[in-house]
Amino acid sequence: MMIKTLASAALALTLAFAPGQASAQLGPGSAAQAMAEADAAAPETTQQQQPMRIAVDFDQTSDLDNILYLDLSNGQRVAIRLMHDWAPNHVERIKTLTRQGFYDGVIFHRVIDGFMAQTGDPTGTGTGGSPLPDLKAEFNPMPHVRGTVSMARAQSEDSANSQFFIVFYPRFTLDRKYTNFGRVIGNMAAVDAITRGEPPANPTYIVQASIAADNKPQKFAAPGAAVVPASAAPVSNIGNLLSQNDGQ
Repeated sequence: MMIKTLASAALALTLAFAPGQASAQLGPGSAAQAMAEADAAAPETTQQQQPMRIAVDFDQTSDLDNILYLDLSNGQRVAIRLMHDWAPNHVERIKTLTRQGFYDGVIFHRVIDGFMAQTGDPTGTGTGGSPLPDLKAEFNPMPHVRGTVSMARAQSEDSANSQFFIVFYPRFTLDRKYTNFGRVIGNMAAVDAITRGEPPANPTYIVQASIAADNKPQKFAAPGAAVVPASAAPVSNIGNLLSQNDGQ
């Protein structure tokens, strides 16, 4: 207690005589004032050092600007929580492309049973992306569990652009190799129903992607509408793709 008192007094004197503190004067209130100023500055330091938020908020009525809706051609709407704390640049990229309508009409071109469903390439081949520059990796310690939404990439760690995938079952071999940026928080059953194939003969596609805060009503596929995927490129030449070894 004595050491703490002496330290506080020393701090108070240092602050009292610091340049720019011309209004500070020695006196009964000087030490208390200096200590109060030091205490007032402490919360800012603590706030800057806050740890990454780990918990996923499954409440679909909160933080609507960080909920991604995927209206699928199977007639279902999927809700995804975008985790800005985990990968801020990737989340902003997804939100930007979503609001541009980039994902509307895009198929799930690579869907492996027991592994994941991949989308985000307007060519439907796995070789395409958006006109925006590739992103620097934001690998994080969050595990790839069921419902994880993560960014696809080519061989380079910094090659993620627009393609992403949703994990059907835990796949921890992907951790710290792909940028985990979200989690399905509503209607995982609709993800489970996505048609399998590489590419599927009759692929499931995104009718409309939207951000919950924009309050767009669910959009359904036109009756009888179907999307024919572009010719699949050989796996060895496909960019922005999970490697085959990751799927085994």
